[in-house]
Amino acid sequence: MTPMLRTVNRVALGLVGLALLVVGGAVLAVGLGADPPSWWIHDDRHDVLLSTAERTRWRDEGWWWPTVLAVLAVLVLLALWWLVAVLRRRRLGEVLVDTGDGAGALLRGRALENVLAGDAARLDGVSHSRAHLTGRRNAPEAHVRLLLEPHVDPAVALDRLTNESLVHARDSAALPSLPAEVRLRTHKHKAERVG
Repeated sequence: MTPMLRTVNRVALGLVGLALLVVGGAVLAVGLGADPPSWWIHDDRHDVLLSTAERTRWRDEGWWWPTVLAVLAVLVLLALWWLVAVLRRRRLGEVLVDTGDGAGALLRGRALENVLAGDAARLDGVSHSRAHLTGRRNAPEAHVRLLLEPHVDPAVALDRLTNESLVHARDSAALPSLPAEVRLRTHKHKAERVG
């Protein structure tokens, strides 16, 4: 997750949580019999949130419904953007490479993913591979999917991936370790006729 998105996430969640806490607590306090201030939306514990007059006040104005729909559309788009951003955050954006000078360098996560997938795709019997990184930038984890040819022994392919491709990726990024989850699938093929 990028620092900007992390900040937006925290600020938005904090504001929503604070608003819900203040409004919910105040409504609960009024419902339990506390005397609300004069500017509060409720007068007493038997008051409704919106009266009939307040609910129908702007209904006949020409600008009311387009404004309501536009505001709701913007809120829905913002919520969808936020949802997509949060769901996509699982992919690691950058990896911290130890350069030995104490400062380190940042490697794009996509670059390491592409190298790992390309290296895995060159293994004997692998027809397609995909890789993505999760975890923290100083402790990434690899998720690799391999599509194997029908004749390939999965144990051999997994061994070669572990001892070649993952070792190359780990060493190239100067990582102490690179844990991996590997999913293997084979091409489906038609049964051969014997006879």
